[in-house]
Formats: sequence, C-alpha cells, structure tokens
Amino acid sequence: VKMNVEIVTKLRGAKHTTWQALLTDSGLTVGEPVDKTVLVWDGDELIATASRRENIFKYIAVRPDRQGEDLTATVISALRSDAFSEGYKHLFLYTKPENARIFSSLFFYPIASTENVLLMESKQNGIEEFVSSLSTKKHSGKIGALVMNCNPFTLGHLSLIESAAAECDHVYVFVLSEDRSHFSAKDRLEMVKRGVGHLENVSVLQTGPYLISSATFPTYFIKDRDNATEIQCLLDIEIFAKYFAPAFSITTRYVGTEPYSPLTEKYNRALAEHLPKKGIDLVEVERATADGVAISASLVREHVANKNIEALKALLPQTTLEYLIKNNLI
Repeated sequence: VKMNVEIVTKLRGAKHTTWQALLTDSGLTVGEPVDKTVLVWDGDELIATASRRENIFKYIAVRPDRQGEDLTATVISALRSDAFSEGYKHLFLYTKPENARIFSSLFFYPIASTENVLLMESKQNGIEEFVSSLSTKKHSGKIGALVMNCNPFTLGHLSLIESAAAECDHVYVFVLSEDRSHFSAKDRLEMVKRGVGHLENVSVLQTGPYLISSATFPTYFIKDRDNATEIQCLLDIEIFAKYFAPAFSITTRYVGTEPYSPLTEKYNRALAEHLPKKGIDLVEVERATADGVAISASLVREHVANKNIEALKALLPQTTLEYLIKNNLI
C-alpha cells in the first residue's frame, strides 16, 4: 500500500477522531484551532500528522511504531510548502524539548524552552537580530520595562508608565506588535508614543512576534484555555528574561493590578513568581481609576463604538482622543 499525504482545512467526523487519537497517544493536548493539517496515511491508518495556525506549526506526531521512517520530515516539508504558498516566510514551531534535535535537522532553531514546551523558528538567530534591530541608546541605572497591548492607550496605561518613569532612570515600553486587537498595531504604537512624549526617560518599542504573541502565547488571544496558560506564561517569561532584559539591562518590570481579566491576572502571578528567580524585580502598581472605578480598555472600546466623546474624556489622554478623532477611529 502506498503512503498517502493529504492536507486538509477542516478536520471532521472519523478523520478528526483518528487525528485526535494519534495526538493523545503522543501526549499532546488539542486546544487551539488550526488552519491546515497534514495527514499521512498508510492504507486507512493515520501514521503521522502536523498542523499549523497561520505561521505557527504545532501538533506534530508520528505513530510510535513508525518512528525512524523520516515521517516528521515528510509532514514538516508538506506544511512548510503550504505555508510558503500562502506567503508565510517566518515560521514558528511548538514541540517538546526532547525533540530539539529532530527539528534542528529540519532547519528550525531554538528560541526558548520550559519544562514542557520548546519554541523554535525557521530563521537562524531571528530573535537576536530582532532585539538588536530595536537599536536604542543604552542606558544605565535602574531600568524598567512594561509590556502592554494598549487597545487603545488609556489614562490607566499612562499612569502606570508615569509611575515607572518616576522610579527608574529609563523605562522601555514594549507595545504588542500582533494585529489581533480592535486597534491595529500601528495605531496602538502611535497612540503610546504620542501619549508618553512628555516623558524624557521613556522609549516605546515593538515586541515583534516574540512577546505575548500568538507564537509565544497563543492562549492570550483565545482567553478560555486554562490548562495551557501556565505553560505559555512561563515560555513568555523565559523569552523576556533571556533576550529582552539583557539587551536593555532591564532590572524591573512593571504591571498594573488586574481586576477584569482572569488571564492577565494569572500572567501577573506567574511574573511575580518567576521573574525574581531570573534577577528581575516585579512591581505591581494599583490601576488608575476614574470616578472610583478602575479604568478598563474594554469599557473605552464600548464608548468608542458608541461615539461617547464625553465619557472618553475621563478615560483617555488628550493625545489618544485627538488621534482617534483625527484618524476616523471614533
């Protein structure tokens, strides 16, 4: 019987059941949705598989009794060609740490790993090159950092950055580069830059695909996957501590208290537990309030949708309000 390789967009019925069984046998938990899946059949037996969501490869499994037949190379090669044909050039891959050697031989390079997961990319030294491309004057003394989405940039965000700037010699604000928010990455970055223009010791930078992105932290954008969240918090912390903190001599990371999002609160707890082990302090600052209520970006987005300018004046810096109006975002 000839082996048959197929690429499917939607896994349904018996095919989905068979696929899930192979992943479960391989110790993998299916959570996030996928766009494409490669299935390798020997007759009617599924012997290998790999999936991708956009440019991220995951759920790679080969039946135990068929290992050593280069089936991993088969599924990765099919998935890579398919990703390239859709315009994805920079690829990321999730696997177990013990599989590092297999995927290194298939031209993936390690970024960071935790006990449970290894993240790799298709570009050698991709993350090092990205971090050094954020070229900015080196600063000394107490260096603070914040990693924020700013969807959009509120008085809450500004208050948090001002607290950090008052305590530090220099502060780096990393704004999430991923376009999965109500406001585009370009608009969010610009709103932050305008909002902190008066703070001379603050630099605003992008995170690229490397911090709280769907590559490093897919559950952040899904919000309902509990068991994977801890693993991804740890991976994201590992990347921050291994690449970003040393490049900018960051000694302290700042977060705001999180009364609304259980996921962000969980992430803050993970930061509090793990950053100090890596020599980075975590400072949690009480979130700013308006009329006694903690400022929330989701409430701001509601007011934006309803064009409630009066309500927004109490929640947004003048710079954000002007930007939203000028760019017809409100």
